[in-house]
Amino acid sequence: MDTEALARFLAASFPQAATAGFTITALDEGRLTLQLSTDDAHLRPGGTVSGPTMMTLADTATYLLVLAHLGPVALAVTTNLNIHFMRKPQPGMLRASATLLKLGKRIAVAQVGLHGADPELLYAHATVTYSLPPPR
Repeated sequence: MDTEALARFLAASFPQAATAGFTITALDEGRLTLQLSTDDAHLRPGGTVSGPTMMTLADTATYLLVLAHLGPVALAVTTNLNIHFMRKPQPGMLRASATLLKLGKRIAVAQVGLHGADPELLYAHATVTYSLPPPR
């Protein structure tokens, strides 16, 4: 699926994600970059972007990456998300760079780096595993 097909799928099958403010900025074989403009609604006390916001971005980037390679498989579900928080991101543009590590018949595994404008300066690193429904 390309970025337009992914957007149509989300709007039809997962409207809460389609309206959350995510934007796909890059999609290549095995890679996807998703961004979210964070503001006060995404902050925790202390003025940093919250962990749940970063986990949602990592999970959504992986979901879209899996869909881009498999097609519209609405029932692909997260089975594991492991995240290491390394720096406190301030409000603004937050990006998730997801790379597919394995795309099998029953599972998909990706690694996701969360960063701002500089992809070398990671705020967090996640590994995400998706369970894939059996083929029809």
